[in-house]
Amino acid sequence: MFRFLFKLLINHAIRRSKACYARYSSSLKSASSSKEQQHLTLHYFTNSCGMSLEMATSACKFVKIKSTDKADLVLQLLRAKGFTQSQIACLISRQPHFILYDPHKNLKPKIEYFESLGFVAPLLPKMLYGDPRILATSLKNRILPNIDFLRGFLETEENFILSLKQCFSVLRLDTALMMSKICTLCAFGVPEPNIRRLIVLHPRLLCIRLDFYEEKVQELKEMGIEPTSKYFVTAFRSMSAMSNSKWERKKKVLMGFGWSERDIIMAFRAQPLFMTTSEKKMKQLMEFYLTKACLQLSDLVRSPHLFMISLERNAIPRCSVLKVLISKGLIKKNVSVAGALNMTKKQFEDKYFTCFKGDYPELIQAFQVETFEGFCNWI
Repeated sequence: MFRFLFKLLINHAIRRSKACYARYSSSLKSASSSKEQQHLTLHYFTNSCGMSLEMATSACKFVKIKSTDKADLVLQLLRAKGFTQSQIACLISRQPHFILYDPHKNLKPKIEYFESLGFVAPLLPKMLYGDPRILATSLKNRILPNIDFLRGFLETEENFILSLKQCFSVLRLDTALMMSKICTLCAFGVPEPNIRRLIVLHPRLLCIRLDFYEEKVQELKEMGIEPTSKYFVTAFRSMSAMSNSKWERKKKVLMGFGWSERDIIMAFRAQPLFMTTSEKKMKQLMEFYLTKACLQLSDLVRSPHLFMISLERNAIPRCSVLKVLISKGLIKKNVSVAGALNMTKKQFEDKYFTCFKGDYPELIQAFQVETFEGFCNWI
């Protein structure tokens, strides 16, 4: 009996040993195969897709290429459709699974449909590069319903195409959610033609949260900007372009120069887009206007457009020209600097430059300066 049991134990140990070896051997083969795939993927991303080593290493975390046959077809399609090497590299690095797609089933139908709308290279690759997730969006269940909806709401093909050029990403949004946002604006009393203009020029607003719409409409009404106002669309766009914290930081910058809450609201109602100016530019312009251009705070509240002009290309050259003209006695010292800065390029040149430059060539140099020391006590 003992000999029989001993034999059974020996046989069992041998079988277990063989099974462990088989599993170990299989594990080694699997690890070896995985390592080979990883090496192939990294090599393909860098050599065929044109990625940097850093981009390729990151992309390798999400996909492993077993065979390059399908991947070659994907690259062949993208190149045939006008994608540059750098666009392909960035596209695949942002959406690595594209390299495993069946190009004729997943990619080609969408690209060719977009081409049928008139979006061809070099514009189409640029738009898809901007949001490659569109190529992962269902053509039948999402893209086509969105196109039907936008075409119907925007009424004209020109409006529809212009809207897509502004923001191609709307094609992957939920159609019902887009409708809800437009219905929200209608419910608050925004005229449909105004909503249509908003979607044509700023379709990216359809990408923001639904509750954000209700919040911003209410805030604008509290500022005295009614949904029926012609300024409402611009004001809504301005407020929607930034977070609440950024809005408050910009208000803090202005208040640091003496602005009151009332001043900010008055300026915003006059020109809503002035609040889209960056905090850095706001500070630079405020310092220039108050210390060098000798403007009053009230000038800026009444003319918020002055925040939307370039300091280097507009404000400094114009102030330099005005200073030369004052020094020559060609214009009065009490000239309206704010008015001169608010003029169009043609208006300013006709009034202060063209008619004088022949006799006073120093005006040409003044128009080219990069710094302005200020009017001092001249104004």
